[in-house]
Amino acid sequence: MTAKPEILEMRPKITVVGVGGAGGNAVNNMIAEGLQGVEFVVANTDAQALSMSKSSRLIQLGAHVTEGLGAGSLPQVGSAAAEESIDEIMDHLAGTHMCFITAGMGGGTGTGAAPVIARAARDAGILT
Repeated sequence: MTAKPEILEMRPKITVVGVGGAGGNAVNNMIAEGLQGVEFVVANTDAQALSMSKSSRLIQLGAHVTEGLGAGSLPQVGSAAAEESIDEIMDHLAGTHMCFITAGMGGGTGTGAAPVIARAARDAGILT
């Protein structure tokens, strides 16, 4: 009789990134509902909105581009802010296997920054 081999349970690292006001609200709701098995990151250009987040992992996008005041409903500002902060974003995604990006479309930060984050994650081999 042979012993059973040790079976290692491998779990993928899943990260939910809330981008902009709507994305941050979505993450707050997920945390409030007790969603388990994922890590949460909130990224926003608006410093005041970030201060209201329930997530412990926060990224202030484009501090030089927006000076913490938001993207002013301009997607090109949201995009530039994400590009400015791409190294910090990728630091938060280190080791991630799958990334869900949640954002509202129509404002500046979510509309402009979410595609930049998705592209960078995909380029790093992260399933998005």
